Amino acid sequence: MVAEAGIQATAPVYRPGLEGVPATQSAVCDIDGQQGILSYRGYRVEDLAAQSTFLETTYLLIWGELPDAEQLAAFEQEVQMHRRVSFRIRDMMKSFPSQGHPMDALQASAASLGLFYSRRALDNPEYIYGAVVRLIAKIPTMVAAFQLIRKGQDPIQPRDDLAYASNFLYMLTEQEPDPLAARIFDACLILHAEHSLNASTFSARVTASTLTDPYAVVASAVGTLAGPLHGGANEDVLEMLEEIGSEDQVEPWLDRAIAEKRKIMGFGHREYKVKDPRAVILQKLAEQLFDSFGHDPLYDLARKLEAAAAERLGPKGIYPNVDFYSGLVYRKLGIPEDLFTPIFAIARTSGWLAHWKEQLGANRIFRPTQIYTGYPSRELTPIEDR
Repeated sequence: MVAEAGIQATAPVYRPGLEGVPATQSAVCDIDGQQGILSYRGYRVEDLAAQSTFLETTYLLIWGELPDAEQLAAFEQEVQMHRRVSFRIRDMMKSFPSQGHPMDALQASAASLGLFYSRRALDNPEYIYGAVVRLIAKIPTMVAAFQLIRKGQDPIQPRDDLAYASNFLYMLTEQEPDPLAARIFDACLILHAEHSLNASTFSARVTASTLTDPYAVVASAVGTLAGPLHGGANEDVLEMLEEIGSEDQVEPWLDRAIAEKRKIMGFGHREYKVKDPRAVILQKLAEQLFDSFGHDPLYDLARKLEAAAAERLGPKGIYPNVDFYSGLVYRKLGIPEDLFTPIFAIARTSGWLAHWKEQLGANRIFRPTQIYTGYPSRELTPIEDR
């Protein structure tokens, strides 16, 4: 790089994973990792989890303000009317291998929606509203449908008399859920709905910046979430607790893990230097479930592990994150472990769509640069001389 007179040239700085590099401006979500505060559009997540519903929170995330009663009722009705999926999508899902992962099935199914509904009328508010409704409505139906299809059963049709969370649990388990279980699940969806510019949300915004349709945007985000470095840690937490086995083994196991520099699943977060506020809420939700539907002995292991880790890892700013207790909640709700990440996707679809809509408002296609580390210019050797 040649510097102009009087100007000092500086080489571009490479930061692996773009860590700490601002890539966009957003009004959707704010995180204070030092104090453990997460807010959606200015509202703290603990208030939303206690007083709102997932669909109300979704409306807030995407349109920027809480709806009034009439707006919320209309949105809920629209979502209810669009829960069903085309028989062609169900037939496609029946051709998927039963041993395939539900996240792969969800990515393919979400992308297929674009074949039915994509017009890419991204300057049309009615198109944007309709796309939001369809994705929020149909993603849960597709997750539940694949769960039954891979068991050799026909999917259950949505029930119009059930609210969002209750309807999903009904389609998944074939039983109408207890109201408390449904309310706790709805709160879990709120807690997972949005979390700033994480990997899948960045993927959504990059895809959105090309002005493709929102179904492709969500499919790309689902594919990113499927990676083990992003989604799925709550499954690993349960496996870790099973490995520990008993309370008297917690501290010896933890000491070995630290000595061997093993990752303690469900602990630590790039943003938070205190306990993840979502983990605080999920712990309380887990206790409500156990009080009503029976205790889970893995919860005792989790609490003891958290206490032991606080002494050893707390001074380093390593505390439980959202995944530490969410798996215990889903387990008590009777949800299979390999559906934990698809449920994450059901919730995060609202956040992805909020960022999609925001990206459209001041769009510029993402085109970062690179630092070339390959060969310098060289001559091509004829194949007979190689």
